[in-house]
Parts: sequence; structure tokens; C-alpha cells
Amino acid sequence: MDFASAWQQLNWLAVLGATVSAFVVGGLWYGPLFGRAWMAQWNFTDEDLKTRNMGLIFGGSFALSFVIALVLALFVGPAATWSTGLIAALAAGIGWVAPFLGILALFESRSMAAFAIDAGYCVVALAVMGVLLGAF
Repeated sequence: MDFASAWQQLNWLAVLGATVSAFVVGGLWYGPLFGRAWMAQWNFTDEDLKTRNMGLIFGGSFALSFVIALVLALFVGPAATWSTGLIAALAAGIGWVAPFLGILALFESRSMAAFAIDAGYCVVALAVMGVLLGAF
């Protein structure tokens, strides 16, 4: 299928749902599941996090998550099922994103735990996005 056809057949509601799913996964991942461990890896305190511009962080995160969902939707195509969406998303997460984060972690001398937390989020968030995009 060519790009123009894929673009015309995009399910924008599924793209929006996949975008929102990144926030749900992120809220769980960096909240009750690994929030304290992530903060410890970066030496953040609750006070540090309160000083941040949350509008910019969440607005920027939403925009970037939308780009990810849009490109993933084009990558999996309009004929995808939940399982092909999952497989494609896992391939992207495990095959591209996590290794790139690993390279950055090596150059930034980050701990394996910090890498695992961030890469794990990316892989899981992409997997959920892929399932949603393929299912709808």
C-alpha cells in the first residue's frame, strides 16, 4: 500500500486513543509501579518535580505521543489486527527504541536500572498503542 492510501485510511479515533494510552501507561509506570525507583535513579525529590512546568511537560508529551501513534498507525497499516499491531509495536520498541535508549544510557553513564525503567515504559507503551491501533 502506498503512503497516500495509508494516510487516507487512517483511523484518527484509534490514533487519538493510542495517544491517550501512552499517558495511562506512563501514569502507572512512573507512578505506582516504578515512580520512586525512577526518582531515585535521577536523584529527584518530590520538591524537584513540583518546580517543573507541567503544562509544557504534559502538552509536549501529548504532542510527541500523537506523533508516535500516528507513525505507528502508518507503520502497521489499515489492515492490521490487534496481534499484528502488537508484533509491529514490539518490534519497534525492542528492536529500535530500546537499543537507542541503551546507546544513550551508555554515553550518559546511566545505570542499568534507569535504562530498564525508561526502555520498559517505551516498549509497553508502544505495545498498548499497537494493540489499540490494530484492534480499531
